[in-house]
Amino acid sequence: MKLILTEDVPSLGTIGHIVNVKDGYARNYLLPRALAVAANEANTKQLEHHKRVLAARRAKVLGEMKALAARIEKVSLEVAKLVGEDERIFGSVTSTELAELLEKQGVQISKKDIKLPEEIKKVGVYTADVRLHSEVTAKLKFWVVAQQ
Repeated sequence: MKLILTEDVPSLGTIGHIVNVKDGYARNYLLPRALAVAANEANTKQLEHHKRVLAARRAKVLGEMKALAARIEKVSLEVAKLVGEDERIFGSVTSTELAELLEKQGVQISKKDIKLPEEIKKVGVYTADVRLHSEVTAKLKFWVVAQQ
């Protein structure tokens, strides 16, 4: 029986795939749980329309994320920390601090999206990756300076 998956089914396929399964598996498992619908002409046309709508939505989101990445790459942040011997800072710079500084610049980013290259323990210039989308990563440049 040919079916169109409406949900991700492990070891079978992802949403939107047309799969060929045995009748019993379809009637007893996939259809009652609304994991799939019959692959008739009407459902196939609806799937194609849904794919076009999703593609347009993805393209719009991707464009927005690329614009946001360009804004982030133009921003340079300054993180002031207490400094001890050999220009070593007390504590370290965290992604939370960077997210708060970005928010002050008008850019809303989750701290989970900021990936620091290593533990930052010295004064200097650093670059962090900001993952905005599966296809878009921005470089965030920031300075760690001595607090006065």
